[in-house]
Amino acid sequence: MASTSLSWASSSLLQNCSKLSNNVSKDAMKGTDKIPVFTVEAQKKATKTRKIILKEDVKELGKKGQLMDVKAGYYRNYLLPMGMAQIMTPGLLKEMKIEDERIEAEKKRVKEEAQQLALIFETVGAFKVKRKGGKGKQIFGSVTAQDVVDIIKAQLQREVDKRVVSLPEIRETGEYIAELKLHPDVTAQVRLTVFAN
Repeated sequence: MASTSLSWASSSLLQNCSKLSNNVSKDAMKGTDKIPVFTVEAQKKATKTRKIILKEDVKELGKKGQLMDVKAGYYRNYLLPMGMAQIMTPGLLKEMKIEDERIEAEKKRVKEEAQQLALIFETVGAFKVKRKGGKGKQIFGSVTAQDVVDIIKAQLQREVDKRVVSLPEIRETGEYIAELKLHPDVTAQVRLTVFAN
């Protein structure tokens, strides 16, 4: 069956070539006893690309959530089997847009909360810290970030992570300023009054 279809295809191809050679004008053939030469020009191979979205960070390619064009073979043979990327579709693009808007709204909300908390800290005035007194202005021990967090929790009922508190070394009575980095863009200053009892 395969040989018949092959011979049929090859015979039809030969018939087409003979029809083409008959159509070549006899004037073009005068003086030459050569068969006309047909040239076939090869077209440049088209590079196929795919529009994808990265599901995770890919070294030397991009970050998670980034939209990009990659070669189809690279996507098919590496990114897809490893689960690192997904073909971009209109539905996926819409989901990405909604997710980006949600993330931006969350960032805005967190920043506003940090600004409100900073305003509260600055309007409260000074927090009082009691320590056991030594000679002159000296106190036993020092005031730490955990002490500041405990005082804020006791007086304002607000939870603050001690890692955001930075304060100078406090080993004497007096007034000091502690800084609280509540957000990358929001820093609050808290006054501390240290006295001996």
